[in-house]
Amino acid sequence: MNTILKIEGLSHKYSSSWAVRDINLEINQTGVVGLLGSNGAGKSTMMNILCGVLNQTEGNVFINGIDLRKHPLEAKQYIGFLPQQPPVHMDLTVDEYLSFTAELRKIPENKIKAAVGEAKEKCGIAHFSTRLIRNLSGGYRQRVGIAQAIIHKPKLVVMDEPTTGLDPNQLIEARKLIREIASEHTVLLSSHILSEIHLLCREIIMIESGRIIFSDTMDAFNNYAQPQSILLHLENMPAIADILNVKGATRAELLSDKQVRVYFDEDPGFSERLANACVTNGWRLRELNLDKTHLDDIFKQLSTQSHQ
Repeated sequence: MNTILKIEGLSHKYSSSWAVRDINLEINQTGVVGLLGSNGAGKSTMMNILCGVLNQTEGNVFINGIDLRKHPLEAKQYIGFLPQQPPVHMDLTVDEYLSFTAELRKIPENKIKAAVGEAKEKCGIAHFSTRLIRNLSGGYRQRVGIAQAIIHKPKLVVMDEPTTGLDPNQLIEARKLIREIASEHTVLLSSHILSEIHLLCREIIMIESGRIIFSDTMDAFNNYAQPQSILLHLENMPAIADILNVKGATRAELLSDKQVRVYFDEDPGFSERLANACVTNGWRLRELNLDKTHLDDIFKQLSTQSHQ
């Protein structure tokens, strides 16, 4: 089986400035892979190259084993793309637009109706077949955009910030749809929102200043999250000074008359000592939770390491 996406030594320069530099990666299976980076990190440049919109300065991109630069038309048959703003035509109906995109994707004329019907069904828009796209909500326009990206059954579906601008209900539906798409396709999902990547992705690729600073599973990423503090719920709240007497405590912050957050050093035995102190001193411990590093802090940590 061919590797779905392989990138070798990918670099691109605008004028005298490198937007991406020496990117190497492989994606070999279906599922959602997150492409994460701050604004200006090089995500858009990388995605434009992957979708054949931009020719790279250096390096090679292979889609399903096909060299994208040498055989662009053949390689692009295996790519579906959803830009941040869905590329829909407002004055067409859903059926007209999807039939048009099927023709662009060179689907044989006698198979277009079936391809449109299957894409509509997967994206939950079959009941809007004859409605003008301008009369659809933002969430359903997004679904039409996803339908055009999968209508030709590509191996790789590239989505740029697909949940931006959706309301909470639309977000839930969009995430569910993306997961369903990823059961049959490889989805490369770009975002600058860590929590969104965390909810959707099995693997994560982080780029900063045009370079990969992390590429691994979400579980491996989560291992960077270290406990920083402990949240206590106590029925008999002691004085802060008494809590700080527990060896390893560095700071305590009273949140309410029954809740306190206790910060500690890297001593792995601190939580056990704190629990013992609660029992010994009659503080009546009701709950003890470890607080882990916020995802954004992990991103900062990895970014700092990449510049050292």
